[in-house]
Amino acid sequence: MLKKRKSGVLLHVTSLPSSFGIGDLGPDAYSFVDFLYECHQRVWQLLPLNPTITRYGNSPYNSPSAFAGNPLLLSPLLLYQNGLVSKSDIEERPEFSEDKVDYRLVMEYKEKLFSKAVTSYLRKRRADWEYLHFCEENSIWLDDFALFGSLKSYFRGKPWDQWPSGIRDRKKGEIAEARERLKRSIAREKTLQYLFFRQWKNLKAYCNEKDVQVFGDLPIYVNYESADVWAHPQVFKLDKDKRPTAVTGVPPDYFSKTGQLWGNPVYDWERLKDRGYSWWIERIAHNLSLYDIIRMDHFRGFVDFWEVPAREKTAVNGRWIKGPRKDFFNSLLNHFSSLPLVAEDLGDITSDVREVRDMFQLPGMRILQFAFSSDPSADYYKPHSYIENCVAYTGTHDNNTLMGWLREDDNIIKQKSKDSHDEKKRALRYIGRRSAMKKNIHWDFICALMMSSARMVIIPMQDLLGLGEEARMNYPSTSEGNWEWRISAKQFTPTLRKKILDLTEIYGRA
Repeated sequence: MLKKRKSGVLLHVTSLPSSFGIGDLGPDAYSFVDFLYECHQRVWQLLPLNPTITRYGNSPYNSPSAFAGNPLLLSPLLLYQNGLVSKSDIEERPEFSEDKVDYRLVMEYKEKLFSKAVTSYLRKRRADWEYLHFCEENSIWLDDFALFGSLKSYFRGKPWDQWPSGIRDRKKGEIAEARERLKRSIAREKTLQYLFFRQWKNLKAYCNEKDVQVFGDLPIYVNYESADVWAHPQVFKLDKDKRPTAVTGVPPDYFSKTGQLWGNPVYDWERLKDRGYSWWIERIAHNLSLYDIIRMDHFRGFVDFWEVPAREKTAVNGRWIKGPRKDFFNSLLNHFSSLPLVAEDLGDITSDVREVRDMFQLPGMRILQFAFSSDPSADYYKPHSYIENCVAYTGTHDNNTLMGWLREDDNIIKQKSKDSHDEKKRALRYIGRRSAMKKNIHWDFICALMMSSARMVIIPMQDLLGLGEEARMNYPSTSEGNWEWRISAKQFTPTLRKKILDLTEIYGRA
């Protein structure tokens, strides 16, 4: 996977320009691929494309499905071009912000649009073999997802463990009756998924035509309120009432005295092993059909994971449990000819984690913002220490932007600790600068990555633009104000294109 030096850009679909309040899979996405091609960028990295829920902060990492696509990313213009909505349908829209996603406003507008598009499609469909093929090919997850979403609406959003026991426990007779009673709603859900994956398949093909690899993201855990847990309770540690006996998190550390309680249900890895890891193999196969490369989120969880009793209010009273380790990845290799996976190996990584990562020759991640703390391990993240088989970043979606991090307010720095201030001084010294206020200083840090030995370098779009904290994508452990940042079309300037192209050619990544 990393045989040649290359570089790319991290930009989620929601952040793309569009006239409909949120980035989508339409013309502006194709324009962005053209931008990558013109700059000789060979990788487009995305966040997960799964559906999002307002209740969970619109996080793509907290989805009701590990397989489904997010209908909010459907392009209204493409729906219009396909004759599913009228010109007036797409023109009569609210005044959306150009630089932020207002998810509630977008959902209100697009839900009306979807109703018209689905009604129109179902009326015209008749014997659409592509639709029938899609439903058959994806039945392993699509049937349950469509029924789950329909039942959610039918029971007015009530958690699935509070549904009537026959439906909760998936008794055959009651499930068959529900499928019949909700067949219109089920058809709607399947149609939206078909339209999403048709638009995505065409965009992915265009990326590959332009020699751009699509780098997807696979969250390790799934939301309890998901079709996956409801349809496959045996895969998770649940009690007789289908409620979690244990949940996920990470232990107390420097950043949090109580750790982080994520709250996702924990996998029953022993039972998964007995079943040949079939659910995970299906999931990996599905993602390999969508992406060229996959980031394995929280890679450590496949080696050791922090398990917290479900009754706990914090992550303090958890314990480390051994994960499936090499047995899991050997099983994947028995099913797939290659594993184009990148290990998200950030945080407190043990020798066991490194051993499994290196045994399967999986590239790890190196983050420039981690390179300048007083911790001795910081040297691992300095560009001069990178190995070839790694993916280097200025930061990820969970970090501040490069300039936001570099120019943090002095008062905030002092409140945090003296080391936060010294950290920035060490960063500036590394690139031979004295002040973070120098114009275009972000390019000095990007150059340091581009000239490193790392075979793949990925730069978040915000860092290529030199934007501050206002363009940050996510604040971990918060549920408000995340995943909203958007770029405007006018920010893709000729100057930016030339700068990226020059650096790419200079450092042998073209």
